[in-house]
Amino acid sequence: MHLKNTDLYTSLHTYISQVNQEFDQIPAARKKVLQELALFVEEKVKAGEVARLIFICTHNSRRSHMAQLWAQAAAVFYDIPRIASFSGGTEATAFNYRAVKAMQAAGFNITEIKPGDNPRYTVHYSDNVPPIIVFSKQFSHTENPSDNFCAVMTCSEADQNCPMVPGASLRVTLPYEDPKDFDNTPQETAKYSERVHQIAREICYAFSLIKKSLW
Repeated sequence: MHLKNTDLYTSLHTYISQVNQEFDQIPAARKKVLQELALFVEEKVKAGEVARLIFICTHNSRRSHMAQLWAQAAAVFYDIPRIASFSGGTEATAFNYRAVKAMQAAGFNITEIKPGDNPRYTVHYSDNVPPIIVFSKQFSHTENPSDNFCAVMTCSEADQNCPMVPGASLRVTLPYEDPKDFDNTPQETAKYSERVHQIAREICYAFSLIKKSLW
């Protein structure tokens, strides 16, 4: 189902509209990487194919989930069809509750549906589409695509430990500082919010380029 820009939750629409004004804050070197990502998606969409993106970090607990969810929301905001975003790690742990709270604060509707050491959550970004089911998993998990996808490495450790991602048509390196470094400190909430915002800004920049090319 192809959603319209107005199908996005108002809170997310407002958030993306804000970061849409901040693209000048993105360093040139990172823009170059984001342009590679945009070109991959553009080529798939123009060919009538699904553009599959897997965002990868070490534990699939924070940054990779943030990027996955922003990619799906950005696709709606910028009216880009046939986007399927996924996430994974070089190992599985759990979608950290601090990252969950930070994404909720940004406007995503996230609900725990299966508790435990590695909880499962539903994530809504629109009332007009089924939710995304998220949990921590390795990038090679059966719920992720096994070929013809773009692997986006969102942390330096995963980038170094996984120089090749089997099945990837393209691999790009887009590392983010880990907000985990500020867990249980007075800066915790601010640092998680900062990382959510940075990832939103950069993912939205890539999708804005796709929109300009397609429309």
